[in-house]
Amino acid sequence: MEILGATLRVCVDDIETAIPFYERLAGGKALRFERAGVQVAAVGCFLLMSGPAAELDVLRKVAATIAVKDVEEAGQVLAEMGADIIAGPLPTPVGRNLIARHPDGAVYEYADRRATV
Repeated sequence: MEILGATLRVCVDDIETAIPFYERLAGGKALRFERAGVQVAAVGCFLLMSGPAAELDVLRKVAATIAVKDVEEAGQVLAEMGADIIAGPLPTPVGRNLIARHPDGAVYEYADRRATV
């Protein structure tokens, strides 16, 4: 499994107010999308999320998003190492993802940018 980087997940009350701050901080424009009623903006190494409290409560349980070359391979390696695959792999607006709980209890999202057919 090849890890390409990590994204910090930030739940915010007002995404419209947060985006300009993070765009200036990261030096780039936000890539915006919506998923399951949650507004999302990817800005540099930050993933801003805003939406219903119940949805954000679930999202806050995931420590970070880890970019990998191939989610299928990551899932196999993680399972072999004793991680519990909670969800996925599933298609996303930019590729595929899965959620895994490591043996120490930490929960991470693993994502790739491979197109789903």
